[in-house]
Amino acid sequence: MKHTVNASREISAGPEMLWRLVEDFGNIQAWWPEGTAVNIQRVELEGSGVGMIRHIFNEGMPAPVSEQLDHLDHDSLSWKLSIVGDRPVGLLKYSASGVITPLSDAHSRIEYLGEFEAEPGREEEARQFLLGAYELMFDGLSQAAARAA
Repeated sequence: MKHTVNASREISAGPEMLWRLVEDFGNIQAWWPEGTAVNIQRVELEGSGVGMIRHIFNEGMPAPVSEQLDHLDHDSLSWKLSIVGDRPVGLLKYSASGVITPLSDAHSRIEYLGEFEAEPGREEEARQFLLGAYELMFDGLSQAAARAA
């Protein structure tokens, strides 16, 4: 059974600044917040551009989270990704789409929509994990934008 989870946040940063961080798919460490429940040890890249995979090795996790870039569109400031290989917290399938909406030259909204299937009985665990990851993503992008300002 397919489930959805979505989240959004307004960030004090212009859309182009946020886009530069997001579109550099292989460089998640440039904006992922440090000192959180999910700390990145290293990232290994496979390929480049749409279709590339970033293997994210996190502290305390036995296998990397491998995310494939499925779509990247500068004109609409949107992207899509999916997790391939081992999936955390009982996820059987996962894909997500994100979009940056300009609110002004110095403010934007990031919206993120995930679609997933999970092992029976683990749907809520997966949902909470994903919402937590989205919050970390929003925090990291906000912090990186503030540092660059």
